[in-house]
Amino acid sequence: MAKFYAVKKGRKTGIFMSWAECEAQVKGFPGAIFKSFTTRQEALAFIDGTLTSQQVSNNRPTAKATIQSTTHATLPTLKTPYAFVDGSYNLKTKTYGYGGFLQIDEKTRITLQGKGTDEQKASMRNVAGEIDGAMAAVKTALDHELTNITILYDYQGIESWVTGHWQAKNDFTQQYRDFMRTLMQQIHVTFVKVKGHSGIPGNELADQLAKEAVGVK
Repeated sequence: MAKFYAVKKGRKTGIFMSWAECEAQVKGFPGAIFKSFTTRQEALAFIDGTLTSQQVSNNRPTAKATIQSTTHATLPTLKTPYAFVDGSYNLKTKTYGYGGFLQIDEKTRITLQGKGTDEQKASMRNVAGEIDGAMAAVKTALDHELTNITILYDYQGIESWVTGHWQAKNDFTQQYRDFMRTLMQQIHVTFVKVKGHSGIPGNELADQLAKEAVGVK
């Protein structure tokens, strides 16, 4: 089914036919306002102001409304889609990275891996990787047109910078906060904190993939 992305406030306003085009207009733009619709008529009405976000039947929650949190040492049965993410750091190469996976349904799992050497980010070591992993999980979920995702993480800032319970004090954490809040206008995100290195299979796999990404055994 075709989607129409209406940007009411962004670098450019108008209707875009792909998430990538829409993202380019709203990512990092303060106070961006945008929604996706199944018809061009609804998208136009939203931009013109004749259709408000409260009137949209398929409107997704705002960032503030989408945040739920629980801490688990052992997890109940998870409902898909969900993603485990973790970060790692290679002290020798000063490389940070992330690992994890997005479980879309019982049969579909997408591996998440990446690394970087940005000097400012590297000062945060493995936390930098876990932040990148959380962003990759949400972006991948949107790329697959998912409407909700549960992110399971083990570093508190993954949630707390987004909610505002922790102050984002550097450029990287501020960019992370803004990135997540922007995308959460398009997808419902539930944060679940898990205890790291406690034998939870998904967390252990994410940890292994993160280490692999940066070349740590």
